[in-house]
Amino acid sequence: MNVLDAEGLQTYYGKSHILHAVSLRVREGEIVALLGRNGAGKTTTLRSLMGLTRPREGSVRIFDHATSAWPPYRIAELGVGYVPEGRRIFPGLTVEENLLVPLGRHGSWTIERVYTLFPRLKERRSSKGRQLSGGEQEMVAIARALMLNPKLLLLDEPSQGLAPLIVREVFEVIAGMRREGMSVLLVEQNVRAAVDIADTACVLDDGRVVFTGPASDFGSDEARVRALAGASVENWDVPDAGNASRDGLSKRSPPP
Repeated sequence: MNVLDAEGLQTYYGKSHILHAVSLRVREGEIVALLGRNGAGKTTTLRSLMGLTRPREGSVRIFDHATSAWPPYRIAELGVGYVPEGRRIFPGLTVEENLLVPLGRHGSWTIERVYTLFPRLKERRSSKGRQLSGGEQEMVAIARALMLNPKLLLLDEPSQGLAPLIVREVFEVIAGMRREGMSVLLVEQNVRAAVDIADTACVLDDGRVVFTGPASDFGSDEARVRALAGASVENWDVPDAGNASRDGLSKRSPPP
C-alpha cells in the first residue's frame, strides 16, 4: 500500500522551473532515500509534498487523500511529520518547550518516550535551543516531529553538519522508525548512510528523476553513485565510540 504517491510534479520558484515531472512513491513501512547533488531539487520536492511550495502541475496523494492544494497544517493533521533542513528549532525555547510546540496526535510517542529514545534531551530539558550542540538540535527536531505521532516522516538532510559518529546515532533512530511501521522519505547528501538503511533509492538530477530502484543496488554501483549523486559510497562506520560525548550525545536505550 502506498502512503504517499506523487505524480508529475512541476514546481517553480517564480519563473525558475525547479521540478520537472517528478514522480515518487513511498509504501507503508518503507524508507525511501531521495538523493542527488546540491541544487538537484530534493528540498523543493519535500516542500511540494508538504504544501509549502505548491506544484503548478501534478498530483500528490497522501494516505489516499488528494493533498496538492492543501495547506501544510492539514497535511500534518493526516499524520505527516516534517523535519526541515537546518533543524529550525526555536532558539529561545527550552528543549521541553520545543517538544511541546506541536499539537500532538493520539499515539505512543510522548515526552517520556522521547526522553527514553534520547536520554541526552532529558538531561538538557531545561536548556535553551541556542545552547545545544548540532547533534542535540537534530535530536530535538526529530523528537518534535515524533510528538505528532506521524505515520509518514519527511526528513531533510538530518546528517548535515554532524560528526560521523553522531550521524550513525541519528540513522539508527531512523531505521528504528521503520521497525515500528512508520514510513520515511529521507533527503540526504550522505549517500552511504542513506542507502544502508533505505529500501528504495530515488535520485534527482536537475529536477528530474533519473533513477528509482532498490537502495542496495544503487549503493553497490560506485560509478552510478558518483555520476548521479556526486558522492562516494565509502564506508561511514566510525570504530572509535569514545568521542560520542563531544557532541552531547550519550548512549541511548533502545526504543520501548
